[in-house]
Amino acid sequence: MTESFRRSGEYESYDGYGNPQQGAPQHASSPVNPEWPPPPAQPPVQQAMVEPAHAPAPRKRTRGPLALLAAVAIVAAAIGGGTAYAFQELTGNDTVATSSTSTNVVPAGKKGDVATIAAAVSPSVVEINATLDNGSSTGSGVIITSGGEIVTNNHVIAGASSIKVTTSNGKSYTAKVVGTDSKKDLALIKLEGASGLKAATLGNSNGVQVGDTVVAIGSPEGLSGTVTSGIVSALNRDVTVSTDEGQNQGQGGGDGRWPFSFGGQQFNGDTGSSTTTYKAIQTDASLNPGNSGGALIDAAGDIIGINSAMYSASSQSSSGLSDAGSVGLGFAIPINTVKSDLASLRAGGSDS
Repeated sequence: MTESFRRSGEYESYDGYGNPQQGAPQHASSPVNPEWPPPPAQPPVQQAMVEPAHAPAPRKRTRGPLALLAAVAIVAAAIGGGTAYAFQELTGNDTVATSSTSTNVVPAGKKGDVATIAAAVSPSVVEINATLDNGSSTGSGVIITSGGEIVTNNHVIAGASSIKVTTSNGKSYTAKVVGTDSKKDLALIKLEGASGLKAATLGNSNGVQVGDTVVAIGSPEGLSGTVTSGIVSALNRDVTVSTDEGQNQGQGGGDGRWPFSFGGQQFNGDTGSSTTTYKAIQTDASLNPGNSGGALIDAAGDIIGINSAMYSASSQSSSGLSDAGSVGLGFAIPINTVKSDLASLRAGGSDS
């Protein structure tokens, strides 16, 4: 007879042929315990197999390319947002608006419309009156930050003992020179106690083409907010101007013209022996004494140049009155030249 265990733990007998024996298994009696063998155990109650309740196992973090890209994107967004916030906090009113970082100055449907351009940009152009030792100089300037930073020509404020600036709404400010660069005929001044001004949007002069529509805004002969229009006549003109303060008596001092040379010829007087040459945008938009330092604007309302020189046929009439006027030969410093020089001007300029 063969014996084996059931899975339940009961002891079972088999005959020699492997068939289970009926009845209880045979056991020898125990002299110590007459109740041995014990009574057969009750058959176990079948219980439904219930899996123990467990919290779902945490899913493994995906380490594939998609997860890595997602993680990088989140980190980049966090860093990018923090950087932008820090930049705004650090710069405040000194942030310069450019055409790549701001909304359109002129709506697409009004592109090239002179009236729309004038209305949008005029609040960003100012009149500058500089008091000199031997007279005064009147010019224009372009607001580039809401806190009152203004770009103008160096010859407008060169040698000034005091500077007064008047905005398009008639409000006057005192200004201080921040930096000058006589080699580029540029200057940066800052209004005292100004805030919330409308800054112009600086465009990209590298994209300017001959024939493009342009608008000029300035204060010719002290007539603030004068608007003229024309086209770009030529690019990369070599214009030579004086770096000597004595030669730049400017509008209101001397004969009111801007001496410069072009193509080997002198215009509007003698530039003197101390000169500098820069590449300029030529325009037929009417420029007159007082436009110097003002804005040359493209069809989208972006500043593409700072007006700096104009040719006038004569200086005075027989009556002694100035009849010097524009004959359609005006020049402007490309705005990309201004942008590349801005950090130096903020640090005092190359003349400091």
